[in-house]
Amino acid sequence: MLQTVGAAPLHHTGWIRVTGDDRVRWLNGMVTNSTQDLHSGEGNYNFLLNVQGRIQGDANIFAEPDALLLETGVPQVPNLMALLDRFIIMDDVELAEVTGTQTGLLVAGPQAPLLLKKIGLPAESLTTLKRQSLAWNSTVVTVINAYSPLVPRYELWVDEATAAELLQAVLDADAILCEPQSLEWLRILEGTPLYGVDIRDRDLPQETGQNRALHFAKGCYLGQEIVERIRSRGNVHRAFAGLRLDGTLPVAGSKLETDGKEIGELTSVAAIPLPGAAGTVQLGLGYVRREALDRGSPLLYPGGGATSVSLPFFAAETMQAPSASESSERV
Repeated sequence: MLQTVGAAPLHHTGWIRVTGDDRVRWLNGMVTNSTQDLHSGEGNYNFLLNVQGRIQGDANIFAEPDALLLETGVPQVPNLMALLDRFIIMDDVELAEVTGTQTGLLVAGPQAPLLLKKIGLPAESLTTLKRQSLAWNSTVVTVINAYSPLVPRYELWVDEATAAELLQAVLDADAILCEPQSLEWLRILEGTPLYGVDIRDRDLPQETGQNRALHFAKGCYLGQEIVERIRSRGNVHRAFAGLRLDGTLPVAGSKLETDGKEIGELTSVAAIPLPGAAGTVQLGLGYVRREALDRGSPLLYPGGGATSVSLPFFAAETMQAPSASESSERV
């Protein structure tokens, strides 16, 4: 996926449909980004908070002419449905889980736009988190330009009866079918935190570094007071960071220390076989105290040390074509 095109089913993506005349005003008061500014086909990334400003979930929100669609992880759907339903009082709003009504396919990599054009789904004009329905082989495919700071990412959504045909067309156009491990490697290389792994219900929005989820001029929403307080203070005590790991590969959850004091934790770790690298490169995501990052303090974990590096991890200058025998084993 770093050099050509990879494809994978989107089995773990869930959807919630919000309808009713009050849906835009109501949902705008529940999330951290502005849904009231979205036109049909547009989307943005959001956190859902509690009154203490702690993150209870995340979702991409897309506007349709008569609905708003929340795209999130399947495990989050029940909790988000319950959270949102609790705040429908006298509002004309209805929630419906619509996971499974469409089948999704991820297509990602530098050559992804060319591949989609080749199979009759031109998507190069779509900007990030835009969606468009395109006619394809007597059916309709909804194409989403998904967020990635590293490579072009697209989601293709079709009815279940067409899913196998679409997958075969993508594979016939030279995409490589990817295992879940490769998708996890790509996520870590991107530096994209995953809710339930890197983002927990005790974390604050600004700690995650995902400023793309925040809108500071949209009006009131649940948890806004805490977000604004942090903004006026200037920063948070700890920050989400990318880390190069040297030593024994630690387990997720390992604590980071400096001078015998705990200053952070690792939330995701992986040994990734990068193109052009001799062996694997050990990388991690996690939270580190701001003062330790600012001072460049040595970061230690049981069995090794960590060095803070910028995100996304993968630099273009390291990209070298692997041999044919290596291609299927690398990201």
